[in-house]
Formats: sequence, C-alpha cells, structure tokens
Amino acid sequence: MEKKKKVLISGASISGLTLAYWLIKYGFEVTVVEKNQGLRLGGQNIDVKGPAWEIVQRMGLDKKVVAATTTEVGIRFVNTRNKTVAEFPKDNALSMTQEIEILRGDLVELLYQPVKEKAEFLFGNQITKVSETSSMIEVSFQHGENAEYNLLLIAEGIGSHTRQLVFGKSINFRYLGLYCAYLTIKKDRTDTRWARWCNTERGIVFLIRPDNHGKTRACIFFRSPERGYEKLSIEKQKKLLTDKIKGVGWESARIKNEIERSDDLYFERVSQVKAKYWYKDRVAMTGDAAYCATPISGKGTDAAIAGAYILAGELVTGKSHGQAFHNYEVLMRPYIHKIQKRPPGVPNLVYPTSKFGVAMINTLFRIVASPPAKLIARIFGGSKSKPKHEIELKDYSKAIKV
Repeated sequence: MEKKKKVLISGASISGLTLAYWLIKYGFEVTVVEKNQGLRLGGQNIDVKGPAWEIVQRMGLDKKVVAATTTEVGIRFVNTRNKTVAEFPKDNALSMTQEIEILRGDLVELLYQPVKEKAEFLFGNQITKVSETSSMIEVSFQHGENAEYNLLLIAEGIGSHTRQLVFGKSINFRYLGLYCAYLTIKKDRTDTRWARWCNTERGIVFLIRPDNHGKTRACIFFRSPERGYEKLSIEKQKKLLTDKIKGVGWESARIKNEIERSDDLYFERVSQVKAKYWYKDRVAMTGDAAYCATPISGKGTDAAIAGAYILAGELVTGKSHGQAFHNYEVLMRPYIHKIQKRPPGVPNLVYPTSKFGVAMINTLFRIVASPPAKLIARIFGGSKSKPKHEIELKDYSKAIKV
C-alpha cells in the first residue's frame, strides 16, 4: 500500500500505541486521539508472552519490559483465615504468574516513549461523527475542527464509543457471568512478593498482587446476572462493591476501606466481544474493541499487540486498504476463536457461591499442588517451557523498504 497515508488511531491503548509504532516505522502519518486527558496508566498485572513477547523484542523494548516487571514470584491460594492451601511458583505450568509480569500502565508508558514525538496526540478529545467519501474519512471531534484521514483504526476498549458510531448494533457480547473490579491499594504487612487468591462465599473472589511501585493491586470478582453495573456512576459502583463484599471475611474490611477512597477504581462486566466484521470501508478495529477475550483468558495482551502488528503490516504490504483489512482478519480470526474459548470451570467451579463449594475448590487446589501431583506434572512436562507457536507473525520489514 502507498506510504504517507494519513491514519487516525482512536485510543492510546496497548493496541493503539503498538499500531502507532509500526505504522510510523512503515512511513504512515499518524494521529492518535484519546478521550482521557493523558495516558491511562492505571490497571493491573498483565503478562507479556507468546506473540506479544516476540513483537516486543522486534520493537527493541524487551530489556525495558523485563526491567519493569512486578517481581511477583508466584501465586498462593489461601482460605479466609489467610492460611495457604496451595502454592504455585511462577515456573509451575499451573501458576497464574508468568515469567514476565508488568503493570498495564508501565507497558503503556514504554510503548508511548518511542512514538510520542513522531505521532500527533489529541488527548482529552474523542470522535463524535464519522463520514466517508470515495477516498477519505471525515471525522468530527468533540473539541476542535473536523479533519480528513485516509483510514480510521479503532483501538479502544470493550465499551468503544467510536465502534458504536461506525458499526452500530452489529456487535454482540458474550457475558461470562462475572463482574470484576480493579484498584490500587496501600501495601500491608500481609503483602509479599506472592500473589494471593481467596475464594469466599457468595461467589466472591479476591486477588491481591504485588507491584514494583511500593503498593499493592487488588482485584475483586463476583458472580452475577448481567445488571449493567459498569454504567453506574463511580460513587454508586463503590457503594455496590462495598455492600457486596461486606462481612465475607479474609481482608474484605481492608479492601472495603480502600474502595471508598480509591481514585483509580475500574469496574466492568467480564464479557467477550463478538464482532462479525472487524472492518467497514475505510475503518477497522483491533484490540478489545474488536475481540476482547476478557482478563480471565490471560491472552488479552497477546491479542492486542499481535493484532496491531499484523494490521499495520498488512496495511503497508497490501495492494489496497480493503485487501489489507481482509488479510488481517484471515490471519487473526483463528487465533481469536481459540483464545475466546471459555476457560474450564468458569464461573461455576472456580467462583463457588456456597461454603461447601469454597471448601471443594480449596481442596482441589491443595490436591493439585501436593508433592505427588507436582511429581507427576514434572514427569509429563508440567513445568513451563518455551511456548508453542500460536500465530504467524510475518517479518513485514523484509517485504518493504523502511
């Protein structure tokens, strides 16, 4: 595809910034619009592995990513008395902790540094209208004058506003029966370099994880029919959460107090995005806006970075944007289909609502972490090894002059 095309990316997300990096490298003129006043640097632990790690290496950011890891050494499953029932170091195949754990905000900052002077950033703004001519996309902004671009690439979150403007009601969601909340809390004497997972009654699960900034990251999951809680005001969300976790035990009182004074609470339903099409005319989607796999899949970062890399590569090597968008879907669809498969036991087994169910899941964790089970796992390859090849990542730079 001809270089020096003007491209507008909506969303300074992990996928949006990765997309900006590669498009700039390939000679595109890039503008990024982000509705927040600056980078969204909040968020929890994410892992960089598989295709994401391979692309990060190609970007020359691997050493910086490793230096910014959270130092988490593994995960402990504890009961409401904070007694460890099972322990999985990060080199165990069953551990939630991966070799490279980094805070979402830290990764966003690392991705921003190489592009901040090379792309135009419109912070505190968003798209309000999209119209198309035969050769351009005309975009109206909440603040500022209209502008024209050759392409619009949507790299927003699960609740993407711009996606709604372009694709309307053609997007479906697959709700997994869970809500999740994330926030940063003060470090306490009970916090170590181990993550702690605690199942309580009522289908509520707490997950506390260390960070590399002297604080602690807390996650709360609870089972519920889909109620639209993510649309509530922040104060109503806080009230709902504190009422929900009150009296369930473990460190619920501590977390309740932290929720009440939190300034970075994120509250969302656990849903997958099911889009029949990822592009329309001169507009395409990537990342969570197109194919959110949910945080519990453990593949969100992989999909965000791989999708952005492939989309940029196909745009620079394709004969037209239409062909590029088509090729992008062909390459990504099988991978997304695989990672969107519901994890086993979610939510019924892993998030039990009764005292008996909590006892059963803790017993299961204990058995799996027992010395005989660990021995069997080692014999049959249960330790973490080099990941299998998950998706083809072409070296687009070999096909073009950059």
